[in-house]
Order: sequence, then structure tokens, then C-alpha cells
Amino acid sequence: MTQTMMRRFSARTHIGLIRPVNEDAIFAMPDLGLWAVADGMGGHGGGDFASQSVVDALAALPADPSPDTLPARLRAALGQAHAEIQCEAARRGKRTMGSTVVVLVLAGAHFLCLWSGDSRLYRLRDGRLDQITQDHSVVAALVSAGQLTQEAAADHPQSNQITQAVGVGPVPGIEKRRGAVARGDRFLLCSDGLTRYASDKVLARVMRETPIATLADALLHIALDGGAADNVSVIVVEV
Repeated sequence: MTQTMMRRFSARTHIGLIRPVNEDAIFAMPDLGLWAVADGMGGHGGGDFASQSVVDALAALPADPSPDTLPARLRAALGQAHAEIQCEAARRGKRTMGSTVVVLVLAGAHFLCLWSGDSRLYRLRDGRLDQITQDHSVVAALVSAGQLTQEAAADHPQSNQITQAVGVGPVPGIEKRRGAVARGDRFLLCSDGLTRYASDKVLARVMRETPIATLADALLHIALDGGAADNVSVIVVEV
């Protein structure tokens, strides 16, 4: 656990119980108020390169950029990672190589979230858990269109098929959302290795009841206890 000013966080990434390599990567720059989770795809050597490229690009950001320029700098960093992943994919002859990403920035009384793919950001406020991001995935689009229920989405044959990712397509498909921060807010960034094993109800209960110092571990163990067929990455931040 690390504390910076009025923020505390805990973070964990785990290979899971089935996969031979961890293709997830996590990043924390608390002095800048920035955290990120990336979930790579492309198989052994491909997915981990992609997620690490995203994290490395974020790590290269200056330590004290102006809040006004930070969104543009973040997009530029993700664009750089996008280009590097595509060059490496071409070099390896891979058709698919990329990474989801979810980025949280806390600045004063506001937050900024950028994301691509199905890694998620949640906010717990006054005991209520809200999903800030919307998955860029086939099943999320079907649910949004009213063609599939949320309950049926997890068992859909295309449940793992994402529609946007860094490194895939001509440009990185990055979505942005801003909002207010209140004292006591807790934010959760995670890869789908957690959310496939934890319902919103379970996440809300654990987020409400667990101290921040052990919260990332508690969430990780939900996935491990469920079988953890994928890599699992969790960052929780408390204001």
C-alpha cells in the first residue's frame, strides 16, 4: 500500500491458475495521480509485449505536466504504444497483437478516465458501485442494443471478443470520461480476469467492507478461488 497526500492505493497482478505467462501489466504513478491496468492479447510473447508497451509509454510521461495538457499527453503516449505494438506485430508476422487499457487520473476534485477494450473502472460512493467505463466488446454492444441481457452476456460464445484495443486498427480506439471526486470515493481498475468471477454485487460488498491495505488481495482471491483461468490485475484507489 502506498499513500500520497489524500490518496491511498493497493495493487496486485497475478498470472492466474491456467495461463503460462502473465499478459497483464499494471502501472502506478501516485505523485501524478495516475494509475493504469493493461491486458495484452496476442499469445505468449505477444500479449505481454503489448501490455508492457502501454505501461512503458505511460511511464515516460513527465512527472509534472500541466493538468490542462495531461489528456493530450496521455493520448499521445497511447498512440506511441499503438505504433510500437503494430511494428512488433508486423515483425513477428502476427495478425492480432494488442492490449486493452484503463487509465485513471485524479486531479483535485475531478477524475479523468481513458480506456480501450474491456478493462474496467468502477467507483464506489456512499456504498453504491457504478461502472464508469463501458466495455468495447461484441457482447457489450449487443447488451446496449437490447439484443442480449447482462445475465446472458457472460456465457455468450463471443464474450471475450473485444472491438477496440491499443495496437489494433488504424488508430487506437480510446474513449474518455470525466467526473467529480468526493471524499471517501474508492476506485477499482481491473482486467477481465477479475470481472468474469465477480458480479457487481460481490464487488460492491468487498469494496465496502475491506480495508484499502488488503483490498487488492481480497479481490484477487475472488478470482483465484473461482479458478482464475485468465491473468488477474487489480488496482484500488481511495480518496
